[in-house]
Amino acid sequence: MIESGDLKKGIKLEIDGDPYVVVQFDFVKPGKGQALYKCRLKNMITGTQFDRTFRSGDKFDEANLEEAQMEYLYFDGERYCFMNTSNFEQEFLTPGQMGEARSLIKENTVCSMLFHNLKPIGITLPNFVDLTVTQADPWVKGDTAAGSTKPATLETGYVVQVPPFIEKGERIRIDTRTGQYVERVKG
Repeated sequence: MIESGDLKKGIKLEIDGDPYVVVQFDFVKPGKGQALYKCRLKNMITGTQFDRTFRSGDKFDEANLEEAQMEYLYFDGERYCFMNTSNFEQEFLTPGQMGEARSLIKENTVCSMLFHNLKPIGITLPNFVDLTVTQADPWVKGDTAAGSTKPATLETGYVVQVPPFIEKGERIRIDTRTGQYVERVKG
């Protein structure tokens, strides 16, 4: 059990059968009466956020969450198929559950899948992924302005801003947390 006095940013709790994470937290002690805990909660399944105030002494169940290493296998047109790397069981996620990750994931990528009551609810990609550039405009001599970039389309269909020297066919590293270009991959 989690008590309201234990609440802080990042704590995961269960309310009405759904897992929530505290994304913002404020402690308020009025002159009289009980202390108040003002929280912004995010539903870990739907992604919706809302504000809620709790009083001191309120108790919550800890969210029943587990993580497993899963390898992305394929997209069947409706769902993304993943295989557990330890017991080889398969799980499926919808595009909504994948969120932004679907634009950076490619086959055979090992990622961390989050489960709530043994049901998959989302994934976390590795911090960096290496992808091949499938389309990039050629560099034009004279385009040497400081900080200049150009759009490049990657093998997953994701479009990212890259330096002008990046060409079609090159492998580049993308930071999955920001979605930005990091560096060219050698070899």
